[in-house]
Amino acid sequence: MTIVNGIDKDKVAQLVKSVAEQPQQRTITFQVRSHWEGGMRVKTRTESITQGEQKMERSFAIVSDEPENLGGQDSAPNPQELLMAALNACLGVGYAVGAAMQGIELTRLEIETEGTLDLRGFLGLDDQVSPGYENIRYHVYMAGNGTEEQFAQIHAHVQKTSPNFYNLSRPIPIEGKLVVIA
Repeated sequence: MTIVNGIDKDKVAQLVKSVAEQPQQRTITFQVRSHWEGGMRVKTRTESITQGEQKMERSFAIVSDEPENLGGQDSAPNPQELLMAALNACLGVGYAVGAAMQGIELTRLEIETEGTLDLRGFLGLDDQVSPGYENIRYHVYMAGNGTEEQFAQIHAHVQKTSPNFYNLSRPIPIEGKLVVIA
């Protein structure tokens, strides 16, 4: 077993081989369920991950709320902070694994992300104003025993392969269905 940056390189290599060689291992489905808890507070629970025919039950809680100036109780991160945290977490995994697979030991990995919303769109005050971001900006701070060129290659690879970078940087269809319960 070869561990670099807390990552088992052999396990990652085994995953890559499994996905490359076994068609049933190529897809993975994630499920979460969210419940409104009153006010602007929502609690989300992870439910399961299914890869191929293997279903792995999960049960982690993620709570969101809005800050007081937006009408919430400021009891948890808001959905925008969670969105950016999900982006950063996905990118962070990519950078750490990319470095580990090249044998680069990291001494620092930080990602700062920000985006600016125009509240007129979110509040429905102006149909000409988008309710979302025009762009999201992030900086990656990475240090370790790699060269600047190696870090640049890892950065390019992460931007090419990160699911959350992909999902946020390109339009993807989202299908919503309303089920009214009596």
